[in-house]
Amino acid sequence: MYVLTDIRVIIELLNLSYGEKEIMSVFDEFKWRGLIYDSTEGLEEVLAKEKISAYIGFDPSGHSLHLGHLIPIIGLVHLQRYGHTPIPVAGGGTGLIGDPSGKDTERQLLSKEELAYNLEGIKEQLSRFLDFDSKTNSAIMVNNADWLTTTPLTDFLRDIGKHFTVNNMLAKESVKQRLSGDGISFTEFSYMLLQSFDYLTLYEKYNCTLQMGASDQWGNITAGIDLIRRVHGAKAHCLVFPLLMSSSGMKFGKSSGADIWLDEKMTSPYKLYQYFINTEDTDVIRYMKIFSFLSEEEIAGYEEEVRNRPEKREAHKKLAQDVTRLVHGDNALAKAEEATKVLFGGRIQNIGLADLLEIFAAVPSVEISKDDISGNGMTLVDLVVTAGLATSKGEARRTIEGGGMNLQNVRENDVKRTVSVNDTIEGKALVLRKGQKDYRLVLVK
Repeated sequence: MYVLTDIRVIIELLNLSYGEKEIMSVFDEFKWRGLIYDSTEGLEEVLAKEKISAYIGFDPSGHSLHLGHLIPIIGLVHLQRYGHTPIPVAGGGTGLIGDPSGKDTERQLLSKEELAYNLEGIKEQLSRFLDFDSKTNSAIMVNNADWLTTTPLTDFLRDIGKHFTVNNMLAKESVKQRLSGDGISFTEFSYMLLQSFDYLTLYEKYNCTLQMGASDQWGNITAGIDLIRRVHGAKAHCLVFPLLMSSSGMKFGKSSGADIWLDEKMTSPYKLYQYFINTEDTDVIRYMKIFSFLSEEEIAGYEEEVRNRPEKREAHKKLAQDVTRLVHGDNALAKAEEATKVLFGGRIQNIGLADLLEIFAAVPSVEISKDDISGNGMTLVDLVVTAGLATSKGEARRTIEGGGMNLQNVRENDVKRTVSVNDTIEGKALVLRKGQKDYRLVLVK
């Protein structure tokens, strides 16, 4: 788990010193990085002149946040850099209802036990990125269950519900989309009121005057702005981030259709690293602006590299390094880079079994019994034939003698070589490579 010193190290590494900024406001920073999809009138002037509190809600529908959540998290990091107070809100109350935004069908409701488990994981993840002990503008983490689950229903309807008309709620895009399909339950229809109540409560408790979120949250956020105006006659603001898509049309944050998670037990640092290092050339600079903390001048240098020397993939490497370090830390980045080297002939003995199996998940595999390599072991010649890299022992010998066979990415040219349990990774796996690219994963059962 990260501790405060880790956060400060990250800040130093990313050159996030609060006092050293060439850009006038965080709004300018958001703008050149491509992080603004839309915002309310007057917000730019407010962020240039005042230090404010701003919040983003995080839906606890899973135990871990996914890569798409990294955009709003980074938004809060930028805010804190510029002296504003970030308020991450764990949706312990709204999570019991479910947000209809961007969904075609009704969400499956979580039990209170499931929700508590998810909230625990999300709070730990958010604490990695924000400074909760700053002497000037500490981040404040709250759980909206503290007020949503304790306010009597009749009080809520009298004090909050009376400010909303059904006509206006029906006009919101998230509701209109559902009404054109299978419909929407009253439970999810009420979500807008709950989120608006969040904004009102945070305004009253922390003078919070900005809510940020994904672009599909515009309707919910502006409803909260209207509620604050009606109750207190005050001005509040909204800023929404774009929903990212790759140039190929793939939804950002998904690999082979599956979500990339911020929990290393659900998505390994190696896989996160690979996701970004394999970014398309047409997307890498756009992603670097959003997910790294490099300056505009530094990114311009990488843009020139992509344009003039694309084969070096320097921008891709830097992007993968910065995101992996930000999410998982330096040690995890070092392991991810070590695992990546394996694909290009690096030593396999330096990585763990889980990483090995992930690296070679798409490689043809065979199984052998542990008894086969116990005692004196199995000859490399027999193993090569068993793995299907040679059709006969004679062919296997010629390949080995000719220097064309590698065991654990180490060239072997001794036809008398035997393979034992000591050669395996954690007693479970061996990797054979014929030539440059013909791999076999040998699983020991």
